Amino acid sequence: MLKVWGRRNSQNVQKVMWLMRGLDLPHDHIPAGGPFGRLADPDFAALNPNRLVPVVEDDGVPIWESHTILRYLAAKYGGSTWWPDDPGERSVFDRWMDWSQTLWQPAFLTGVFWGFYRTPDASRDWRDIDRSLARCSELMLMVEGVFADRPWLAGERFTIGDIPLGATLYRYFELEIERPALPRVEAWYDRLKARPAYQEAVMIPFDDLKGRLAF
Repeated sequence: MLKVWGRRNSQNVQKVMWLMRGLDLPHDHIPAGGPFGRLADPDFAALNPNRLVPVVEDDGVPIWESHTILRYLAAKYGGSTWWPDDPGERSVFDRWMDWSQTLWQPAFLTGVFWGFYRTPDASRDWRDIDRSLARCSELMLMVEGVFADRPWLAGERFTIGDIPLGATLYRYFELEIERPALPRVEAWYDRLKARPAYQEAVMIPFDDLKGRLAF
């Protein structure tokens, strides 16, 4: 059986758990990271020398880095619906995974969620937070335009390309921050919220992380 190491309120772990549920994959969840510890244990370091979650074990094979895990699960367990044979078709959702990692996550997860929400009030760098918020608005307005002719990021159907950015929307829309008008993005978010796997894996309270840079 698959094993998933990580804490459920980790954004990167949520991406993996979302796909696990979407694929109906039986798995054992092993709490790790944050208050659960274990990352410094030798057995965990043997799985991931970076000592970070998530990690998935599949028949003794450890897979780490959340987007690599998504691709692995889609390719091995998703069939052609999740991992089409055509490289060009895969590239459409693949680019959104990389875009989320290289552009969106530094702006939102690092600049806003960590810089604003997880940083204690007295230590916040408002100049950096404001820059990050402006960048988030710029990126989201670009995504708003993409949805002018499609319901999902990669086209007419849900793919793993929707997961990395989609997994952050619960926090993006729950935080008390300034956001531009995003009717198409919000409609996409509504479609995600209607999916049971999203509700179970992503829509998890995160108030225990407020003002907390470390556990």
